[in-house]
Amino acid sequence: MQRTWFSRCAALGGALVLMGLLGLATPSLAQKDEWGAVKGTVVWAEKALPKLTPLDVNTDKEHCLSKGKLFDPFSVVNPKNKGVPYAMVWLTSLDKKDSPLPIHPDLKTPKSSKVVIDQPCCLFDPPVLGIREGQSWVVKNSAPVPHNANIIGGMTGPNLNPLIPPGGMVEIPAKELQARDTPISISCSIHRWMRAYARVFKHPYFTVTDGSGQFEIAKAPAGRYRLVIWHPNVGWVTGEGAEPDRFGRQVTIPAGGVASVGKIDMREPKD
Repeated sequence: MQRTWFSRCAALGGALVLMGLLGLATPSLAQKDEWGAVKGTVVWAEKALPKLTPLDVNTDKEHCLSKGKLFDPFSVVNPKNKGVPYAMVWLTSLDKKDSPLPIHPDLKTPKSSKVVIDQPCCLFDPPVLGIREGQSWVVKNSAPVPHNANIIGGMTGPNLNPLIPPGGMVEIPAKELQARDTPISISCSIHRWMRAYARVFKHPYFTVTDGSGQFEIAKAPAGRYRLVIWHPNVGWVTGEGAEPDRFGRQVTIPAGGVASVGKIDMREPKD
């Protein structure tokens, strides 16, 4: 009996070793899925769509208007579903203290060491972007006319205003880009209608709504967090009180699943 019992244990142990070598999970060794996703759509909540705001193009008209009239990108709303593009969406801790978030192993380091913004036709592209600490920021000028990058980062920086000739670029080092509560603004002193915004984060759980107002943050930690949304023309979009605030709204991300928050209303800011 002892020999039979021993042989069975040995066989089982060998099988477990083999499964481990083959990369097969066993019930006792399998790790619980601790990651999920959150998605939704930012929509214009007023009955009437906002009017597109034409831009006063009074410099380098031949180039700037070569592809048609220019409009403020932040006045754009998708007429098909009232989706709002260019809203920044991110996760933050439930405790309202910006405590560190768990980061998925695939996202421990950024996929790219640089984030790029261009000025191809007298508008910034993209007009809203997120930067993760550790990434540098490249401001390009692919246009045939000179631009400049008037970057205002406030107390923590960066603060600079370099001239960028046609085909040129300037790079802000990663060490000068720190996470903060406020956005970094960028404008062009030559073409004064141009503006864009960047936000810097300590983690990878941020995105910008697409042309239909949709967003998804994948490989996010499961559990309860806060979903924060900000738009350049409106400011804070989400909140749990009478008015939207920087703490956003609570969201529970299921392990191995997707938290769908549906439509999130964005309204005209109150005076």
